[in-house]
Amino acid sequence: MIRIPLLVLTLFVVAAAITNVGSPKVGRPAPNFEFKSADGKTLSLATLKGHIVVLEWFNNGCPFVRKFYGSGTMQKLQDQATAQGIVWLTISSSAPGKQGYLTPGDVDKVRTEFGMRSTALLLDPTGVVGHVYEARTTPDMFVIDQNGILVYKGAIDDQPTPDPASLTNAKNYVEAALANLQAGKPVAPADTRSYGCAVKY
Repeated sequence: MIRIPLLVLTLFVVAAAITNVGSPKVGRPAPNFEFKSADGKTLSLATLKGHIVVLEWFNNGCPFVRKFYGSGTMQKLQDQATAQGIVWLTISSSAPGKQGYLTPGDVDKVRTEFGMRSTALLLDPTGVVGHVYEARTTPDMFVIDQNGILVYKGAIDDQPTPDPASLTNAKNYVEAALANLQAGKPVAPADTRSYGCAVKY
C-alpha cells in the first residue's frame, strides 16, 4: 500500500492534462496535477498510476462537509479505502480570505480536528486544481482507476441535505464505485450532480 507522508503539501504547479484539456469526462484520462511540499517532495496523479485514487473537495466550514465528518461517515470510508491501498486525497481549494481557507500551519490541526483518515490533505489556494476538475461543491468527489481513467464524478451520495439523519437511508455513490471498480464491474452511476457548499475560489 502506498504511504504518502502526512506533510504539508501546498500547490506548486499543475501539469497539462494527460490527454483532455476540456471538462473532465468519465471514461477518459483524468487531468494530471502536481503538488509540491515545502521540502521539495512532489505528488502528482501521474506518479500514482497503478493505484485507485479518490479526490475529495473539502471546506472545514461547510455544513455538508461537517455532516459527513461529524457522523464519522467520511473517516470510515477513507479508512476502508486506504486500508485497501486506495490513495485518498482531500483537497482544499478555498482562496485566501474565503471560508475554509487553510494555511500550511492549519493542516495538522484540521486533520486532527476532523479525524481525517485520507492519505493527505492538499492545499490548492489558487484554485488551479479545482478549476481543472471543475469542482463545484464541497464535497465534490472523483474516482480514478489504476490506469488514470476517471470512472466516477459527482456527489458522495443521493441525499442532498446537511442533515446527518439523511445518512441512515443514503446510497453512497463513492463506496459503490470503489466496490464495483475493485470487483471488475462497471461503475454505475458514473456521473451524478454534486451537492454541498460552493467551492470558495
